[in-house]
Amino acid sequence: MGAPTTPATTGTPPRPIPGVHPASRALTRPRRRLVAAAAALVALAAVGAGSLLDLRTPAPTSADAPAGEFSAGRAYEDVQVIAARSHVAGSPANEQVRAHLEQQLRGLGLETEVQDTVAPEAGQLSGAAGGATLARVRNVVARLPGTNSTGRVFLVSHYDSVQTGPGGNDDAAGTSTILEVARALTTGPRPRNDIVFVLTDAEEACLCGAAAFAASHPLAADGGVVLNLEARGSTGPVIMFETSRNNAKLVDIFGRAAPHPVGTSFAVEIYRALPNDTDFTAFLDQKFVGLNSAYIDGGAIYHTPLDTPAAMDRGSLQQHGDNALGLAREFGGTDLTDLRSGHDATYFPVPGGLVRYPGWLTLPLALLAVALVAALGWLTRRSGRASTGRLAAGFALALVPIVAAPVAAQLLWLAITTIRPGYAELLDPYRPIWYRLAVLALATAILFTWYALTRRRIGPAALAVGGLAWLALLGVLLAVAVPGGAYLTTVPALAGALGGLVALRTRQTGPWPVVAVTAAAAVGVVILLPTVVLLFPALGMAMGGVAALVAVLLGLVALPVVDLLHPQAGGQRGLLALRARRLAVLPAGAAAVAAVVLAGVGLGVDRFDAAHPAPTHLMYAMDAGTGQARWLSHESDPQPWTDGYVDGVTDVGDDFPGLGDGELRAGPAQSANLPAPKLEVVADATAGGERTLRLRLTPQRAARLATLHVDTSTATVLRADVAGRSVPVEPRAGKWGFGLVFHAPPAEGVEVTLTVRPIAGQVALRAMDASDGLDALPGFRPRPPTVGVVGSHSSEMLAVARTYPI
Repeated sequence: MGAPTTPATTGTPPRPIPGVHPASRALTRPRRRLVAAAAALVALAAVGAGSLLDLRTPAPTSADAPAGEFSAGRAYEDVQVIAARSHVAGSPANEQVRAHLEQQLRGLGLETEVQDTVAPEAGQLSGAAGGATLARVRNVVARLPGTNSTGRVFLVSHYDSVQTGPGGNDDAAGTSTILEVARALTTGPRPRNDIVFVLTDAEEACLCGAAAFAASHPLAADGGVVLNLEARGSTGPVIMFETSRNNAKLVDIFGRAAPHPVGTSFAVEIYRALPNDTDFTAFLDQKFVGLNSAYIDGGAIYHTPLDTPAAMDRGSLQQHGDNALGLAREFGGTDLTDLRSGHDATYFPVPGGLVRYPGWLTLPLALLAVALVAALGWLTRRSGRASTGRLAAGFALALVPIVAAPVAAQLLWLAITTIRPGYAELLDPYRPIWYRLAVLALATAILFTWYALTRRRIGPAALAVGGLAWLALLGVLLAVAVPGGAYLTTVPALAGALGGLVALRTRQTGPWPVVAVTAAAAVGVVILLPTVVLLFPALGMAMGGVAALVAVLLGLVALPVVDLLHPQAGGQRGLLALRARRLAVLPAGAAAVAAVVLAGVGLGVDRFDAAHPAPTHLMYAMDAGTGQARWLSHESDPQPWTDGYVDGVTDVGDDFPGLGDGELRAGPAQSANLPAPKLEVVADATAGGERTLRLRLTPQRAARLATLHVDTSTATVLRADVAGRSVPVEPRAGKWGFGLVFHAPPAEGVEVTLTVRPIAGQVALRAMDASDGLDALPGFRPRPPTVGVVGSHSSEMLAVARTYPI
């Protein structure tokens, strides 16, 4: 044991604690450490269980539930119809789904119409790969008139699916929810405000249906409140994960009116920073206000053939419906003339509700946390529990687990994906719980090991203050950069500092110091434990390090309670000291063993099989002019089945610009007897050095999309119109400097007008169309039962292209 700490020579001298070395002085010194530790841990476990139980989905109600309630049993009947098979925009299957929706809404006596139009994508999101993007869309729109409307409430979901799956969850869940909410609303008194039910088309392709409604439908002309319903998985709580700006009033209504309000301002900040979009984006572009909600766990089936009605957790469907119905009724009776506030709210779930406070309090609270932690450090030094040097060392060393835990979690996942490379193509493993627990155990092992190694030299009190100091400083950084997430560290730091101050000002051998630090840790559990649980499905195991970081922050808040697990080392030497050290590493060792065991169980349990197939990606592309064809794959490390088709790496941008730029795995394929899209010249006129071409692009087979690109070495595109709609002329890199993509092209084709300035004698245009399904192609070997299809918009795509000189 080192020499005693020398007190500072200025100010009030620290009061010594008899018989206890300064490095061993904690914020609490109960006489019966085991009893205190057991009581504290039981209390925290109870608080944690309550927080997690609050995230449970409600029990689904049966089809015979009262007429005014939402019934998952009734809604599920619509799910089975909507998601009977894949129904991509423009397909006959999608027309059948649309007919069912019209029938259901008209059967409720609602004013129902189909908005049939051509629309651009929302915000130029997906078209970056191939050019300006449009689609022919058919939105189903129904209205329940209000008695004295102050505005309109829009319930929105999309009814189309991806080509690779039936969309049992994405978004039959949202669509069936809206049908059931519409039924419930029509059985009771009419609301004050208009309720508009908008079931959009072509969301999966380009968000074009939502863009068409928000920008051009008469019911959307005056804006309103949008409640968008989504799903990205098969289970889990419904999270309100996105809002419009200045959301304080909206969040207040959400917390008051949603029966199961799960949502955090941190999630909103994350989603705003991610390159992800839903139909909600199109409404935000048109200055609507609103809320976006989805359930997101079970992401392994997302956009795959496994996204069937049978995969749906009906508890998640019930929560979707309960919240949507509650919010529709609340907004339906609220004065909608002023729902914008001057700021965003900070909010997070707690057992029984949603805590929310004005966003302008974020920075003051963060600075208050810094001040209280500083006060705790001063009192800790004054009471003789740590010197200035030890406090500084505690602060510096507390950074170790903050950095080490997320790094270790990422390395663990790297090791797991090395063993099982198929995970790289999934949002999450099929059965991720074991891996999630392994990450938490690993973070716990790192925290406990760090504490065991530093506790005797630095002291429990100094380490506790150092950990809280990091939380307080992170709160300030978040308040400046990510205000909605500042509560994650600010509120636990405030609670920890207050708990520490109470502990230091009460009788050290009594129960109150333990009660104080346990209560502070409980605040951290309530805020951070649900965050950890929600982060795993939100970000996937590939970013499990973020959850590990939050878990370590929770551990730092609870350090005074963690200290109770360690024997008091107040001056022992020899065998007693050795025994104390061994006891101190037991929790760390147990957590490390648990991490290894849990990861091993995950690998043993979550194997690829017929019910949980390994995801693979394959496309077929053929040049109808040359007859050359090839297999293509996005897999960077092809799995054995894909490896039978592709070998080297190629850039297909010059041959198939509609597939976008970038390198793909490729291999030779047999040429198929497939026609290229037909490109006809309807009119050709030249004036003032400009040539105007009216063209008709017509797929010669059942195509999901068609593309047209111009070789800008032969002409400069000045203006472009598609189906009578002007599209932006934005130069692209590469040979084909202008391009457009059209989803769900009609059988009669798409008219395109190009105004160009010729460079060469002829203008070279590259036309391509794409359908889905590889089974009939020569040389295709069907997947074995344990091999599946990855959830990608280009999986199973069959593309045919040809160059037309005009």
